[in-house]
Amino acid sequence: MSSAWLLPEHIADVLPAEARRIEELRRSLLDMARSYGFELVMPPLLEHLDSLLTGTGRELDLRTFKLVDQLSGRTLGVRADSTTQVARIDAHLLNRAGVTRLCYCGPVLHARPQAAHSTREPLQLGAEIYGHAGLEADLEVQDLALDGLRIAGLERMVLDLADARIMRGILAGVAVDAGLLADVVAAMAIKDRGTLQRLSKDFPEDARRGLLALPDLYGDEEVLAAARQVLPQRPLIQAALDDMAWLASHVRRAHSGLRIGFDLADIGGHGYYSGVRFAVYVDGASDAVLRGGRYDEVGAVFGRNRPAVGFSTDLKMLVAVAAPQPRRMAIRAPWGEDPGLRSAIRSLREQGETVVCILPGHEHEGEEFDCDRELAAVDGRWVLRAL
Repeated sequence: MSSAWLLPEHIADVLPAEARRIEELRRSLLDMARSYGFELVMPPLLEHLDSLLTGTGRELDLRTFKLVDQLSGRTLGVRADSTTQVARIDAHLLNRAGVTRLCYCGPVLHARPQAAHSTREPLQLGAEIYGHAGLEADLEVQDLALDGLRIAGLERMVLDLADARIMRGILAGVAVDAGLLADVVAAMAIKDRGTLQRLSKDFPEDARRGLLALPDLYGDEEVLAAARQVLPQRPLIQAALDDMAWLASHVRRAHSGLRIGFDLADIGGHGYYSGVRFAVYVDGASDAVLRGGRYDEVGAVFGRNRPAVGFSTDLKMLVAVAAPQPRRMAIRAPWGEDPGLRSAIRSLREQGETVVCILPGHEHEGEEFDCDRELAAVDGRWVLRAL
């Protein structure tokens, strides 16, 4: 018999100190997004499964909890990712003609953990720009992502760039069925050259040569020059290389100290991304702390196929890897009915101070906040003094 307090695997309570840091970070990042002109939306936790998973692929299907709606009898899904929901809002509810900038923050639920020690209930924050196909939108999203990570206290960041068009350009004109393509993508994900050689044995020579070159095309900007030499000379591939070079040069100017790398064999989200994709890595994290990119097809299933680019991150993970921030100090005050005391406490709180009233009978207990000042009666007046 399990204990009543035992939670499911990879599910945990968030205790006060961590919860405070997460909430402060949530507010800071949403305020940052607002300063860029992004509007906040709040999609529902549940949706009809066919709407929630439309166009997302098998991977998200496996991560989605399913249940039956007792009102309609239809199958519902608990969102495992909010990106598709935001695309639905843009395409179906807002239906604006021009550029739309949307941001969101809320819990998502995973049926399976994504890594050995990861939570199944991330707190996902993201931002999306709809309606602009140019690199200006990609750059704005990357700027916002990096600015947000910096105010989260993350340093020594590495921005990793890749592009979904590289693989598509290499395989353009090659007869590849869905099963073979899935095997190629899986082998490329782990840079399994032997398997790639076997799978591509019947490919045209230039496609085969380009495919086998990808696992070695990672590193700094010299990778782009090498790629121009060894990959097929096709417009889609050249456009991808040009776009990554342009973005790298502009991001570097705005974010001093940022390291930028390229991994042209990184094809994560191959069926989802349509152009440049990016990930940010930091010391102390075994995986990327933020991912994003261009996914122009995301709104097509909702009847509005227009350009889209964005990113998402998990605030719980960010707090776990970020350097601890100095705790905000508080003021200790006695409990009492004196109008002067009550007025002084209210005034301090209106000024943004945290005032902890010590309730009767609890004067000698430990405090839940670090108090560096106290409100004390001095000569008939309530004044602040240092502890």
